[in-house]
Amino acid sequence: MIVEHGLISFLQKFDEQPFLVKLGGKEYKIGEGEPTFTVKFNKSIPVSDLLTSTSIALGEAYMNGDLEIEGDLYEALDHFLGQMGKFSTDQKALKKLIFTSSGKKNQEKEVRSHYDIGNDFYKLWLDETMSYSCGYFAHEDDTLYQAQVNKVDYILKKLYLKEGMSLLDIGCGWGFLLIEAAKKYKVHGTGITLSEEQYKECQNRIKAEGLEDYVDVELMDYRDLPKLGKQFDRVVSVGMVEHVGRDNYDLFLKCADQVMKKGGLFLLHFISALKEHPGDAWIKKYIFPGGTVPSLREMVNAMAEHDFHTMDIENLRLHYNRTLRCWRKNYLEHLDEVKKMFDEKFIRMWDLYLAACAATFHNGIIDIHQILMTKGINNDLPMVRWY
Repeated sequence: MIVEHGLISFLQKFDEQPFLVKLGGKEYKIGEGEPTFTVKFNKSIPVSDLLTSTSIALGEAYMNGDLEIEGDLYEALDHFLGQMGKFSTDQKALKKLIFTSSGKKNQEKEVRSHYDIGNDFYKLWLDETMSYSCGYFAHEDDTLYQAQVNKVDYILKKLYLKEGMSLLDIGCGWGFLLIEAAKKYKVHGTGITLSEEQYKECQNRIKAEGLEDYVDVELMDYRDLPKLGKQFDRVVSVGMVEHVGRDNYDLFLKCADQVMKKGGLFLLHFISALKEHPGDAWIKKYIFPGGTVPSLREMVNAMAEHDFHTMDIENLRLHYNRTLRCWRKNYLEHLDEVKKMFDEKFIRMWDLYLAACAATFHNGIIDIHQILMTKGINNDLPMVRWY
């Protein structure tokens, strides 16, 4: 009973949106007005766990089936996660989890733990392009596939590509951007990734398109880019710098700088935050080990140290909310196939991940920015937005 009262007392501070709590055969109303969702606890959670990490305590309870949401999970999280500032995180107790090594070996292990889950799994809920980043919904009725094609087209236009140019993609994923760049602009592209699954699939796609003379992919760390001995007219990085770590932003930009031609264009597409934050403990424990979201201001500040001049900054936050909701819809539609691959705990974990991320973008807890920059001064670009 003491544990139950402690849990209800802890939850009462999340009162901006009314919701109902079911615990021990009783119902408790939090907030004023008609409850918008119900949280059912099949097992209580010690307050000490909630104070150590509200995110991990609630997340694990959901994964284990000790906590259930009556209603739509996304809608409940959308109301609840708007109050993430009230979450507790004991950084001292979680030091090893939150502040992991940014060394090569550890980061390679962390990256592979997520992206090497299996291409067959990702194919179930991503679109045909296998784009695992924010789409661009240019029109209200755009499908997920069209939004991902739009996104790549948008990026390539921003990069102001011309036939014969060289393009580097840092964190190239399954290769769709590079393949599109080669097909549409006749540029020569090089991609790098740490994921063996992505590397193999990317190679297969290049061969299937007959683009071996235009596109190649390397299984390598961004820190080894200078060893390639190549110079590029254009550089792009989509959703990769979040794996670099706060201590390495300067090094990441230095490596990009070293392989760019003077006056070249660099487009950096990344999840960002308003202020510097070590990151969510549950996400770090179960989804993206070592992942850190940069603030926009610290990235722009680091760029200045390498003579990168900002040409354009655009926020695509609501596009990512919609992208994630599309992914989740696909995921839920393929649950029968997912159940053949993973256990119930993983299935609930991944659903929570997709729904929670969609909610955090909707609430502005995180953003997604595209920064277009030049290496040094480039006076040959159009004076107006050319995309």
